This record gives sequence, structure tokens and C-alpha cells, in this order.
Amino acid sequence: MRRSVGIGLLITLAWPLVLAGQGVPAADSLARLASAASAANTVAINFVWTLVAGFLVMFMQAGFAMVETGFTRAKNAAHTITMNFMVYGIAMLAYWAIGFAFQAGGVGPLGTLGGYDKLAHEISITIAGKEWGLFGGTGFFLTGVAYTAPVFAYFLFQMVFMDTAATIPTGALAERWKFSAFAVFSVFVGAFIYPIYANWTWGGGWLAMLGKNLGLGHGHVDFAGSSVVHMTGGVMAFVAAALLGPRRGKYNADGSVNAIPGHNIPMALIGTFILAFGWFGFNAGSTLAGSDLRIGVIATNTMLAGAAGSITAMLYMWIKYDKPDPSMMANGALAGLVAITAPCAFVTAPSAVLIGGVAGVLVCVAVFFIDGKLRIDDPVGAISVHGVNGLWGILSLGLLADGTYGDGWNGVNGAVRGLFYGDASQFAAQLIGGVANVVGVGVMAFVAYKATAFVVGGHRVAPQVEELGLDLPEMGALAYPDSPEVASAVILSETASRGIGQLAPEPEAV
Repeated sequence: MRRSVGIGLLITLAWPLVLAGQGVPAADSLARLASAASAANTVAINFVWTLVAGFLVMFMQAGFAMVETGFTRAKNAAHTITMNFMVYGIAMLAYWAIGFAFQAGGVGPLGTLGGYDKLAHEISITIAGKEWGLFGGTGFFLTGVAYTAPVFAYFLFQMVFMDTAATIPTGALAERWKFSAFAVFSVFVGAFIYPIYANWTWGGGWLAMLGKNLGLGHGHVDFAGSSVVHMTGGVMAFVAAALLGPRRGKYNADGSVNAIPGHNIPMALIGTFILAFGWFGFNAGSTLAGSDLRIGVIATNTMLAGAAGSITAMLYMWIKYDKPDPSMMANGALAGLVAITAPCAFVTAPSAVLIGGVAGVLVCVAVFFIDGKLRIDDPVGAISVHGVNGLWGILSLGLLADGTYGDGWNGVNGAVRGLFYGDASQFAAQLIGGVANVVGVGVMAFVAYKATAFVVGGHRVAPQVEELGLDLPEMGALAYPDSPEVASAVILSETASRGIGQLAPEPEAV
């Protein structure tokens, strides 16, 4: 009996030790399962965040359509809004077929979206033992990645960014651009122009490697597209508008400028609100990670810069011209948003307000300089909003990035710092990125413009078509069939008002 009790006591005392011994691997197994589940949830959150942000950016096309149509004349409204509608499909398919591979074919692992690493074929050259990427070489027609969800999500997000750049020239060339020329030029934008520069900056190309290869900061840094998207669109618009020539009646024989007001300011301002809303997806979505809590900083900086731009543009116009001018308020807000797009993740809130405020003044000055001094007719101010302030955006990052974010960006250890926070080389990298955009995108846009002219027989509509309005001759439908044409006037300058005959002859079609 005593022996049985002794054995029972021994078993009772030993059993917890047995259980404890068995519990160690069980606990490890549970920890591994919990870690795997947490990682899977994080990737799922990032997927949803990236896709929803892409949907917001896609809706920006509606904003662009309303802004550009509102800022142009009623007789061209159907033509202008149709360009904004069709650039979405035309440029998208060109990007799907060719452009995505050129941009992202060598981007490497998609870390926040699960780590897929088969987009790893970058066409590059070797100089002094350093690799310098030129463009990607895999992913054409999304082949080889069938049903690979990370690639498809990344494609969607990058595609809507490309379409934003593609729609910018439609505003600068509005009211005299043949629809056929627009369609062909948009193919070049989606297939070649945008993807190549995007690869240089976001796809592992040579601008991204300036830091790793030459020690210039973190290479050219552009968080969400001040240069990649907006400056690219602005440079394309500048080149094409200069080649296309001004609208009939824009300039007088003595060089003075006539205002050609848009027909629907409320439409343009509503479009600006839509763009500002979509910009939250544009900037905060560029984390590609809903799990990155920096999205709160990015979204707030975006909002502050847009507000500051609208206010400084309003004050500039009010002080200089005695009226606040709704159209310049809208462009001021957009300029602030464009400028903060590159530095939004790297700067403080006061810096964001400063960046947006400078942009609001800069867009006003640029509009009058380009219009009056360079004599390049830009009906909606696209060159000033996107080109000029895209450049200011990347330079402001090189000045004001404060070293609190971006560790490991472009393969460089440490956070991103600008000139005012101790890294002058980062500002140098930003300058190089800006010059590369002006030269590289400018040359590609010039070649695309000439190739398009060869394919469709010129870019410019006939003078009589421009005078009548492009809606019926080009589109076969009026935007406002039941309304009299009341908003197509050219407001003559004081010099020209002495005689209608002072109007300059229409430029030759290019």
C-alpha cells in the first residue's frame, strides 16, 4: 500500500515536469504560427491599402477632365473632356504591353506585397565597375507573371500614376490639337516616355543608384512622383506646346497677350477638389503599405501643402492684380500638391506648409512668364503647375528632408537628409534628377511628337476648325448642343483693342 502511494506521489510530482518538457516545442510552434499569421495579415493589409489608393488615383482622371474642360472654351468642351477620357484606355494598354516591363522589369523584390522577386531583369551598362540601369526587360504584356497577385497589384498602382502623367499634355495642347495626334502621342507616353524615366528613379535605374554608386545621398529620391509623374508630364507639355504653337488670337502682332478665359470656373474648381481628394491615394498610397504608420504624416503634409498653395496664390493675385482670381487659386492648390508629392514623407508639417506656399507663388509667376515671355500658350497652366512645381518639389526634398524616414532607401543605410539637415550630396542628387528629366523626357517627347506628326499628317487642326470649335469637326458631337456659344471670346489686350485687325495670323500646323 505504501509502495503504491509512493509511486503515485512520484508520478504526481513528475507529471508537471513532463508537461513542461512537452510544452516548449508546443509554445515554439504556436509562436511560429502566430508570427506567420501576423505576417500574412500585414501583407493582406498592404494589398488592400495599395489597391484602394490606386482606385483613388484612378478617380483623379475625373478631376483632370473637369479642370481642363472648365478652363477651356465651350466650343471645345467635348474634345477636351474626351481626350481626358480616352487617355486612360490608350495609355493604359500601351503601358500594359510595353511600358510596365520597361519601368518595373528590374525593380526587384516587392517587399511590402509579399516579397515576389522575379521582376529582376534590368538592362544596364557597367562603368568603372558600377552597374547603371537603363530600363527593365521582363513583364511585357504581364506575361510570365500570370496570376501573381503582387505584380498585378503593383501594376495597377503604377499604371494610374502613368496615366496621370499622360493626361497633363492634353491641357497644354487643348483647343488646337488633332484627336488622332493625341491618340498616337499617348501611346508613346504609356509605352516609352514615362516608363523609362520612372525606371531611372523607381525601377532600380541609374538615378536611383547615384547614392550607392557615387555616394550622392540616397540617389535621386522622389517619394510619390513630383519628378516621375508631374515633371515628366510638364516637360512633355512644354515641348509639345512649343512645337504646336499658340491658339488663334492668343498673341497680337506687337507681342501683347490676349486672355482666352475658360467657360466654366465652377467645373474647374470642383475638379480641383476631386484631385485633392485623390492625392491622398497618390502620396500616402506610395508607401505600398497600410502597415506603415507614416501614412498619417504623409496625408496631413499633403493636405497642408495644398491649402498653403491656394492661399499664397490667392494673396499674390489679389495684391498684384487687385482680384484673387479663382483659376489661380485652383492652380495654386494643385501646385502645392505637386510640390509636396516628392518630400511628403520626409519633412515636418511647417516644412510642408512652406513648400506649398512657395509653390502657390511660383505657379503664378511661371504662368505669366511662360505665357508672356516665352510665348508658349498653355490654356490650363499645366506646364507651370506640374513642370515647374514638380522641379521645386524634388529640390525641396533635397533641402528640407530631416532624417527621420527612409532608412535603406535605394540601398543606402541611414535616413534621407537634405542640405539643411547635413547632407549636401542629397541636394546634388535631386538636381541631377531634375536635369535628367528635362533632357531625357524632353528629347523623348520631341522624337514622339515628330513621329506622331509623320503617322497622322501633323498635329494641328485646320484654322477653320479651330475657329468653329473642335467639337463637331473632330468629335462629331457638341458638348452643349442646346446652348448658344457665349464663352469663346478672346479678350483683347489694350493695345489690340484699338482694332480687331491686330490679331496675329494663325501659326502653321506642325
